[in-house]
Amino acid sequence: MSELDGLLADVSAGRTPAPEEALRLADTADLASLMRAAAQRRDSAHGEAVSYSRKVFIPLTQLCRDVCHYCTFAQAPREDAPAYLSRAAVLKIARAGRAAGCKEALFTLGDKPELRYRAAREALDRLGHATTLSYLAEVARLVFEETGLLPHVNPGVLDAADLAALRKVSISQGAMLESASPRLCERGGPHFGSPDKDPAVRLATIRMAGEQRVPFTTGILIGIGETRRERIEALLALRDLHETHGHIQEIIVQNFRPKPGTRMAEVAPPSIEEHLWTIAVARLIFPAVMNIQAPPNLNPGALNKLVEAGINDWGGVSPVTPDHVNPEAPWPHLRVLERATRAAGKQLVDRLAIYPSYARASRDWVDPALRTALLQRIDADGWPRTDDWSPGTNGALPPDAQHLARPAVASGSIAPIVERAAAGRTLAEGDIVHLFQARRDEFAAVCTAADALRRETCGEVVSYVVTRNINYTNICSFKCQFCAFSKGKMSENLRGRPYNLSLDEVAARAQEAWERGATEVCMQGGIHPDFSGKTYLDICRAVRAAVPGMHVHAFSPLEVHHGAATLGLPVGEFLVRLKEAGLGTLPGTAAEVLDDEVRAVLCPDKINTARWLDVMRAAHTAGFKTTATIMYGHVDGYVHWARHLLRLRNLQAETGGFTEFVPLPFVHMEAPIYLKGRARRGPTFREAVLMHAVARLALNPLIPNVQTSWVKMGPEGVKVCLRAGANDLGGTLMEETITRAAGAVHGQEMMPMMMEDIIRAIGRVPRQRNTLYRDVTAERYRTSFMPAAGERRA
Repeated sequence: MSELDGLLADVSAGRTPAPEEALRLADTADLASLMRAAAQRRDSAHGEAVSYSRKVFIPLTQLCRDVCHYCTFAQAPREDAPAYLSRAAVLKIARAGRAAGCKEALFTLGDKPELRYRAAREALDRLGHATTLSYLAEVARLVFEETGLLPHVNPGVLDAADLAALRKVSISQGAMLESASPRLCERGGPHFGSPDKDPAVRLATIRMAGEQRVPFTTGILIGIGETRRERIEALLALRDLHETHGHIQEIIVQNFRPKPGTRMAEVAPPSIEEHLWTIAVARLIFPAVMNIQAPPNLNPGALNKLVEAGINDWGGVSPVTPDHVNPEAPWPHLRVLERATRAAGKQLVDRLAIYPSYARASRDWVDPALRTALLQRIDADGWPRTDDWSPGTNGALPPDAQHLARPAVASGSIAPIVERAAAGRTLAEGDIVHLFQARRDEFAAVCTAADALRRETCGEVVSYVVTRNINYTNICSFKCQFCAFSKGKMSENLRGRPYNLSLDEVAARAQEAWERGATEVCMQGGIHPDFSGKTYLDICRAVRAAVPGMHVHAFSPLEVHHGAATLGLPVGEFLVRLKEAGLGTLPGTAAEVLDDEVRAVLCPDKINTARWLDVMRAAHTAGFKTTATIMYGHVDGYVHWARHLLRLRNLQAETGGFTEFVPLPFVHMEAPIYLKGRARRGPTFREAVLMHAVARLALNPLIPNVQTSWVKMGPEGVKVCLRAGANDLGGTLMEETITRAAGAVHGQEMMPMMMEDIIRAIGRVPRQRNTLYRDVTAERYRTSFMPAAGERRA
């Protein structure tokens, strides 16, 4: 193996080359080997996705103090043209973009023209501003507030104060480095006479952007007189800054195109091979997760080659405005771009101006003035939401439901993960994240595989349980930021009055439930400041005394922890007392997401992940069966979901105590954390369905039952989930208050007949079960279909 082959093998496998190794690539003529290594490195981090941003291009001013010898964007002042777009003109362009489905408003402009042109200073004075950047900040805010488009600004060289001011009104910023060679600024070079193209000055701007925590776009322009070594030196300079600050969200590799009327009109453009070489080298120099972009309109006949060289992004593409920097090169139609991307073996994915990894970490990278708007636009992976659906809402299912209309076979990188899951092997965290990232055909393939595993495990039967929810108090001393149920002076002040049911009322409701055919009461409530462990024992005893045959399914790990602590007992001993008092099983609620990074934001005063797992371990050791839940779609991400599933799997392998896994998508409408602008509006429909499918795969064969919630998903949504790995429809509930308090519209009860209608509608066989998944007696089944007492009296 040659030295080059060894280097490429190491780099394609994930190692980042040292500077001296990267510089040796300048002498590499083996383009095919470079491209293969680059594509492999790209695929390891980005998989099948090639992204783009649907943008509208707003040229705020074409005046510029620089005189780059290849540029036609910069213009001298003209009497027949305004120096700056007016506010009305900016809004007109932005509104046209919004109407065409754009999400990004790209502001491009010349560099500080007021320092060169009196016309610019006078125009700014009439606009009420002293500088171009001040006016830019105003109109960027205006566009955001009036249209909802997220601004991305490319204003050139900035100081720290400029960057900070623009961070408040833009979701991301950018400035091309173009080249790190001072030689190009010398007389006869393309940047001679352009003070803002001094590499040291531009690198200083990019460095300060990192210090200001600004998601930043930059890159190089090739074919303007630089050497290959100088390109690599520019890329290494950018890599150094990114390694220090982590702020460079993409590297653009743009090819020079000669334009009539410029000093470089007769200069030959770089060959396609030279462009491909540079893309491949950029991919190899940067970490695999870096986004490498090439504009599709500058090499329209070689789109598949650009993908093969290692790009994973096409940049901004506008259905409304031209590329004002390269007006001779029209944007490809999005359908053309999608076909070309698919022909290269990839899927075209829409993104925002801010890349997903920065969107996911918006608390660090986005100003509070923009953060809420961003959260409302993204899914848990930081990509744009593709539907308006949210859990608990009423309405038609989104288009993602149509992807499950026909079975799909897993292929590519998804296939081996699905095979390992079907064989019962424990998946790696990254594997589970990859399954959650499935879209379109891959989404259908994951759901098809999960449904096949469901069929193998559970057959064609769909079970449900006749139960009554009894939430005995909504007064709670905890301040969980997702909860719209708890009331009282010690919690968020939300709709509804505080209440605390008496033991007689709890017993009466249990008796009513038995008379209606229930086999279970599910009892949970707030952590009332006056409650002790004795309270929970008394509740169990009251139900057992009133209805000896009723199964008591009650008390989350948080309530068990609280009860034990107030009595000064070890959790295990308190659980024994609960069993003696009549407790049958425990619900696996209060889990939310079993990752302390999430819990620190969502429920900081609640028990942590380790404690939740410890209480469940103790419950299983004491002989209790429990359920397991996840409440997801708020401030969490796919990696947190993966950790949650793996932690449940590990505990189940140890104890075998979980009967089922219950996904509970976040219902946002009345949740405090959403109303404060600090959470997403629940999972997307794709994510909600995938949670059932991925759970079926990731928990196989240890947890055999996956439940879908009709309260959260709605009657039509649960049908989709039952085709994607779920086998249980949960409880009839009789009264449901927690999800309703959060704003859900799907009712407080679903009668057994309705349950069975849903099940039969998808060709499955209904089975009424008890809490432990055994068949109910014939008497219980008949009673559950009888009219309620009030209906009989009527």
